[in-house]
Amino acid sequence: MIDLRSDTVTRPTPAMRAAMDAAELGDDVLGDDPTVQALEATIADTLGMESAIFTPSGTMANQLAIRSVCEAGDEIIAHRDSHIIHYETGGPAALSGCMINPQDGAGGIFGPSAVTDSIRARDHHNAFSRMLVVENTHNRGGGTIWSIPAFEAVAHVAHEHALHVHVDGARLFNATIAGGYEARDFLAKADTVSVCFSKALGAPVGSALAGPAQLIERARRFRKMFGGTMRQSGLLAGAALYAIQHHVDRLASDHENARILASELEGLSGVRLDVPAEATPTNMVFFQLEDVELDADTFCTALGAHDVAMIGMGPRRVRAVTHLDVDRDDVLKAAKATARVLGSAARTSN
Repeated sequence: MIDLRSDTVTRPTPAMRAAMDAAELGDDVLGDDPTVQALEATIADTLGMESAIFTPSGTMANQLAIRSVCEAGDEIIAHRDSHIIHYETGGPAALSGCMINPQDGAGGIFGPSAVTDSIRARDHHNAFSRMLVVENTHNRGGGTIWSIPAFEAVAHVAHEHALHVHVDGARLFNATIAGGYEARDFLAKADTVSVCFSKALGAPVGSALAGPAQLIERARRFRKMFGGTMRQSGLLAGAALYAIQHHVDRLASDHENARILASELEGLSGVRLDVPAEATPTNMVFFQLEDVELDADTFCTALGAHDVAMIGMGPRRVRAVTHLDVDRDDVLKAAKATARVLGSAARTSN
């Protein structure tokens, strides 16, 4: 099976498994797992933050940021296609009692005027504007990248109005490779950031929240409250450390494979790419099914019969994600399988 549903489907490489096996362990709930401590120090330094906390998932990292900063009745400004809205099971409302003020903008990107216009007056009738969330790369936007100037412009407005700026950086390292900047440079105007080790970087489990030491210490209490503390989690931290050290630069090959896949799909009848193939921003290819009697779920089921897996992201929108477990030959085979499925659907409809 050529699995393009997500970059979360990767398996640890033999070298990563060896790093996990060699990891020195303790009890992280008691604060003495040395590999977790090494991971937290390493990722904080990489991101230019004071401190970091290891979490089981990116969802928990984002929700810890929200819970550590916001109070019930506060409002979060974020793009309407943000992960915290669509894929975190209503966590901001359920765990922190927060509303979200959704923003528009192509590819998940919006400008400073949107932030200015969304900030509510300080009045006891209103929700309190507390946090700005920016997602980089932006998943539902197509794996799009925030530039440093675009991010700093919205962060500047947020800080002028005393908002906390959080970056959902689940795939931040895809952005740094594609955008040609360092993570710490992008995050210079951010207050907190979450990063995921189990997506593009290929670790089996884990994310981190990084930010000021005092806030991260507060987040440790909520991690315990949310059930996110783990015991000998150095096994997982060892994989994450290996991923940071060895799997960042290779993300460029995932981006190239995504462009190859998009280029092959671009000429197929029944497919309309969200963006031209040459403009594929990172490791995600989104396309719409057109002029064929297939919705996204039916298409993906039919594609599975050809040993290729993609995922529906809307009634007729499909996503394919490249990662370290697929190569150039795999994406070419996936494109040919797509052509066969579309061709069969066209013949059936005729």
